[in-house]
Amino acid sequence: MKDNYVRIFDTTLRDGEQSPGATLTSNEKLEIARSLARLGVDVMEAGFPAASPDDLEAVRAIAEEVGNMPGPSGEPPVICGLARAIKGDIDKAWEAVKGAKHPRIHTFLATSPIHMKYKLRMDPEEVVDQVREMVTYAKQYCDDVE
Repeated sequence: MKDNYVRIFDTTLRDGEQSPGATLTSNEKLEIARSLARLGVDVMEAGFPAASPDDLEAVRAIAEEVGNMPGPSGEPPVICGLARAIKGDIDKAWEAVKGAKHPRIHTFLATSPIHMKYKLRMDPEEVVDQVREMVTYAKQYCDDVE
């Protein structure tokens, strides 16, 4: 890839559903993913598989179909599943994205002082340790962990 290439990372399929009144069926998500692939989107965050069995199945369908469908570049997009930095979420994300040619696990953990203190009950060092441990855990499934 050229040094000046801009990669498009799209979160419509996950973040878009967080808008009030916005809900998509699995078929609608799959059709949007097909359209994003045809547009040349490089990376799709297809959903949050641990959120519900329906979301896991929608991400799996997108990974298996769109994640193997060559786009304008000749390669299929990266399909990623969002996961909190806990083993159960990471396991479900992998279960959902493993059918893609280029799967990714996208994990996160709250880092604001308020979230660390009151939600996670962790200090900054413990948060870093948790992130390190969970990224290492996710890497047992695939090398593309973010």
